[in-house]
Amino acid sequence: MVQLEQNSDNGYMRNCIRTGETHQLWEHFIKSGEIMKDDFSPLIASSWKRCYAYKVDPYDGVCHQVLDQEEFAKARKRRSQLINIALPLMQKLYNYVTGSGFLVMLTDERGIILEMLGDEETIKKAQAINFFKGAVWTEEQVGTNAIGTVLKERIPLQVNSCEHYCQLHHTWTCSAAPIFNQREQLIGVVNMSGPYQETHQHTLGMVVSAADAIMYQMRVQHQNTQLKVMNERMRNIFMTMSEGAVLVNKSGKITNINQVAEGIFGLAETEVEGKPVEQFFPELVKIIGSLNKGQDVLDVETPIQGAAGITHCVASAKSIRDENGQVNGLVIIFNPAKRIRNLVNRLSGAHASFYFSDVIGRSPQLLEAVRTAKLAANKLSNILLQGESGTGKELFAQAIHNASSRKNGPFVAVNCGAIPRELLGSELFGYAEGAFTGARRGGRSGKFEMASGGTLFLDEIGEMPLGKQVSLLRAVQEKEITRIGDDKIIPVDVRIICATNKDLKAEVEKGNFRQDLYYRLNVITIKLPALRERPEDIPLQFNHFLKEASSKMGMPVPRVQPEVMEYLIKYDWPGNVRELQNVVERMLNICNDGILTVDHLPVEVVQNCPAQNELSQNFRGTGTSVKWHRQNNKQVRQQMEKQEILRLIDQYGGNLSRVAEEMNISRTTIYRKLKQYNITI
Repeated sequence: MVQLEQNSDNGYMRNCIRTGETHQLWEHFIKSGEIMKDDFSPLIASSWKRCYAYKVDPYDGVCHQVLDQEEFAKARKRRSQLINIALPLMQKLYNYVTGSGFLVMLTDERGIILEMLGDEETIKKAQAINFFKGAVWTEEQVGTNAIGTVLKERIPLQVNSCEHYCQLHHTWTCSAAPIFNQREQLIGVVNMSGPYQETHQHTLGMVVSAADAIMYQMRVQHQNTQLKVMNERMRNIFMTMSEGAVLVNKSGKITNINQVAEGIFGLAETEVEGKPVEQFFPELVKIIGSLNKGQDVLDVETPIQGAAGITHCVASAKSIRDENGQVNGLVIIFNPAKRIRNLVNRLSGAHASFYFSDVIGRSPQLLEAVRTAKLAANKLSNILLQGESGTGKELFAQAIHNASSRKNGPFVAVNCGAIPRELLGSELFGYAEGAFTGARRGGRSGKFEMASGGTLFLDEIGEMPLGKQVSLLRAVQEKEITRIGDDKIIPVDVRIICATNKDLKAEVEKGNFRQDLYYRLNVITIKLPALRERPEDIPLQFNHFLKEASSKMGMPVPRVQPEVMEYLIKYDWPGNVRELQNVVERMLNICNDGILTVDHLPVEVVQNCPAQNELSQNFRGTGTSVKWHRQNNKQVRQQMEKQEILRLIDQYGGNLSRVAEEMNISRTTIYRKLKQYNITI
């Protein structure tokens, strides 16, 4: 005990000797601005030189920059996180020096004292030099001091007695350490100040430890904040995913589900959490096997057992592993197969793009077909479209779909005559994995499943083989299908629209088409007239295709000689509207002067035109025949003129002045022609 006291006294004496030497150096520097001793502390020497340049008064030492209450409150708010973390650690540090005359304080990066802990007597002593909260303790203000010099040097530092630049501070010893944030930015200083007689080599170490502890706590809090933000983001993603999502722990129990999964299950999260995963995903669990093996699966079709029964879904499962690579759980992402198919249909073009407004024509036969189709659109009954090839059966089918309550569902078209009979079954009904050689892994859904919730358009239904008609009949009657090679029944909700250019009733009598299927499909029959049966629509169709094709080719719409329309009207159009569209495109491709003439017409239109044949024969006959031909051409021209007036009335919204201007005739003539052609507006 005596020895300890002797050692303490010896340390005190050595400190006094060093202080005396430093005081001499200080006095010389204050007078001359020069450091006498070469081995003097370079950090203190640099600080003195800065203070000398700042013209700090060495005989003052009172801090004259003190924030008012409002500014101080702003400074504390700005570093509130630092204060909240540092204060408990400052209290622990102060507990070690309580009663020793030491102060423990915290400043920000500007040297503003934010917090101070100390004995009442020491705090009162410090107030004499404005060493308190709100004061700005920098080298510029009060010369060399632990706080201000650490802010300059950015390293831990102890300033003892006469090492302070201002004489009033020579009775103090100060130890300070910088505090950096996660971006290595200096944000504050922790400092401990007390009587210079109590200087100890471990004081600075205690302060450095406190600063390290503060920075560690800041890192932990930052990481916790980041983790919290990340968890919140992940939860937001989890809850707002467009797919159903389920989290499963390593015991095989469901821990979390998102809102989409709730909708698919038909159960609230609280009703699902804690339940075994195989209760809802029996087939998927069989595929995955033991959860501990961490086997992942991708895009597997599987039934899901929910409150409303079984829902067929496409699911993927991914194992969750801890930092040691051990399986810690499972995440399952799934979507109803119907939703997937709808998405695929939209992206692959399995949707209807035509409407009734796209039907061009004014003939009574066509208008009657449109009227019937519109009435049938909102019904659920199956529809049979009959007409020659090229009459627009698919256009009508798409228009019916878009006018129905199923317009937001898929529109899937199948040409029964274009698919080989051995592939037609798998195309319509799909197949299971391994059903036949070359079958795709995981199987494949058929057109019925893809069209579920929408419309299935079976074109050329008359070409379907008898053997497949039985399966089709069952699907139409029962609203369910079974994939080839599987025994699972899949419900399908489709509206059937069929089309044929054959007389199905005659095919039934011939034994080529099943009678029971015929009556199932032929609930509502719509007959589409051939183009030759509605010659008054030919000019409208021609002009429509002409504008459409010209726009696609990036060329102005050419003028058309009247004789061209005469040939078009008299031609019998075996290919119907499709052929007319083809003729228009061909004429545009060979037109180079902006005028379409008879020379641009295909040979078959000119040679097979009754008008041309009659003209040739009549010129070889009597004059009466020629007169008849001229009268006949007059009727054609009048029909064309009527159609042109109707087109312009539509184009200009009934503005007869614009119609007359476009036709280069007077308004009086327009009124006369309206009466002549029995046109009402």
